[in-house]
Amino acid sequence: MRPGGPPPTASPPSAAPTRVRPPERGLPMRTDDDAPDRLARAYSVDPDDLSRLHARLAAAAEAAGTLDVAYRTVDSPVGALLLAATARGLVRLAYASEGHDVVLQNLADRISPRVLHAPDRLDETARELDEYFTGARRRFDVALDWRLSAGFRAVVLHRLPDIGYGQTVTYSAVAALAGNPRAVRAVGSACATNPIPIVVPCHRVVRSDGRMGGYSGGPEAKRTLLGLEAGA
Repeated sequence: MRPGGPPPTASPPSAAPTRVRPPERGLPMRTDDDAPDRLARAYSVDPDDLSRLHARLAAAAEAAGTLDVAYRTVDSPVGALLLAATARGLVRLAYASEGHDVVLQNLADRISPRVLHAPDRLDETARELDEYFTGARRRFDVALDWRLSAGFRAVVLHRLPDIGYGQTVTYSAVAALAGNPRAVRAVGSACATNPIPIVVPCHRVVRSDGRMGGYSGGPEAKRTLLGLEAGA
């Protein structure tokens, strides 16, 4: 140390070296692509158990009054039909060409989001449709919920069940029945947007020149229904 100089400072102790533990040896990561299958096997659910659970949920919702719209599908000579009912009655019948998922979303938007697959509520409708397609029924007796139609369209649709089985009438004749003989185009619009086709028989309304006119299920479905009734 130099005379008169500052006292020496002590050097900090050297830090102890950090010991890095080697990675533990374990099972190697699996890189095979059958993970989804293995997970499915590990967490498999019996479809029958799911069906029974769904049925219990639907029954509980019905009993609690929280099942606002029940739906089911049925097979028919004109394709798969979506049936939907409220506590008031059948509110919607839709062809596959309309897009069943689109129809269900529309019901959720316009009526209630509490929509559930609950076939029991629609057993009677399914039975009557089966009888109709086999020629054993000429008029439907199920209760109807008309809330999806309003104004003049509702007036028109309420007159359609008066058209006899196997008969056809013109759009102009229906306009006269509805009290407005000049509203032919409005009758066509009402038939095209009929939320409950077949049961509310808009397929029996044709053009004055003999052509079938439009139909929500398509021309082939309309032709099939008219042919079914003509041959009964």
